[in-house]
Amino acid sequence: MLIPFSMKNCFQLLYNRQVPAASFKKTVKNGLIIHSISNDVYQNLAAEDWIHDHMNLEDKPILFFWRNSPSVVIGRHQNPWQECNLNLMREEGIKLARRRSGGGTVYHDMGNINLTFFTTKKKYDRMENLKLIVRALNAVQPQLDVQATKRFDLLLDGQFKISGTASKIGRTTAYHHCTLLCSTDGTFLSSLLKSPYQGIRSNATASIPSLVKNLLEKDPTLTCEVLMNAVATEYAAYHQTDNHIHLINPTDETLFPGINSKAKELQTWEWIYGKTPKFSINTSFNVLYEQSHLNIKVFIDIKNGRIEICNIEAPDHWLPLEILDKLNSSLVGSKFCPTETTMLTNILLRTCPQDHKLHSKWNILCEKIKGIM
Repeated sequence: MLIPFSMKNCFQLLYNRQVPAASFKKTVKNGLIIHSISNDVYQNLAAEDWIHDHMNLEDKPILFFWRNSPSVVIGRHQNPWQECNLNLMREEGIKLARRRSGGGTVYHDMGNINLTFFTTKKKYDRMENLKLIVRALNAVQPQLDVQATKRFDLLLDGQFKISGTASKIGRTTAYHHCTLLCSTDGTFLSSLLKSPYQGIRSNATASIPSLVKNLLEKDPTLTCEVLMNAVATEYAAYHQTDNHIHLINPTDETLFPGINSKAKELQTWEWIYGKTPKFSINTSFNVLYEQSHLNIKVFIDIKNGRIEICNIEAPDHWLPLEILDKLNSSLVGSKFCPTETTMLTNILLRTCPQDHKLHSKWNILCEKIKGIM
């Protein structure tokens, strides 16, 4: 059986009971509210996929609460180089995930609540879901000025975005998921969702920057737990179902057969980066050489996350043309990522003449190239 939600002893309860096979499908009789015990973005996205792919939602809507440790989630048709600061994310150990729904890029941490509304395709209604959240917020704090917009965002005080929306519509089922900013790290959010990369040309879906604000800044009593309970209460009343929040473990194969393979796929380089729509980079940068600045030009075409065309130009008095040609041809077909580029350039360096100045220039150039990845 699924386990009722209790803030004090929810995790103790969780491991006291074995979840029998197929019980999740049997539990959903006239609707269900669930909450993931995992803070892993890939596991929680996999749970969304599993419910969408395997559940019969006819007269059995599901509300799914989940929160993640710090991570950045891009939409299905987005370009991560265009949307976020990948170098900073690598330095800070922030996970990058690509979800299966459209929409823009969002920053997740434990102060940002994710809500997924599962229904049949016929009953899919984003605005109704957002109105439900507004009613829940007003139930706990009547003074809050929160409105849903035509773009299916939620605005606080008419200007601060506290929720963004994305969705996936299948053949018979659909889900609408949105965020609810409670106490997220605003400094991290703004720095991670700011791309430092120049010269990108892409037809990928672009995010629209917005002013944001935490609900906790408006009212310190609006904790994540208070907000989730309020939404659960309103959801249960609206759908005339049990208002208990049930904990789920999204890695439990007895509950969700095959779910771990879904989570593994979401973590692959081929999914996260390889699904990026074709794009190009046309940029340049300066390097200091003998008290003067030299201009290096870079043109790269990237398809399926791999370099399709590479043309790096540098003054031939600084770096011999044959060495640049080797670099350009070697990078074609490789992943557009600093790890693979480091490996390739180290191998190439061994074929270069043993010249300290030449090696120094090579290293400067390679570090600059990796900096745009």
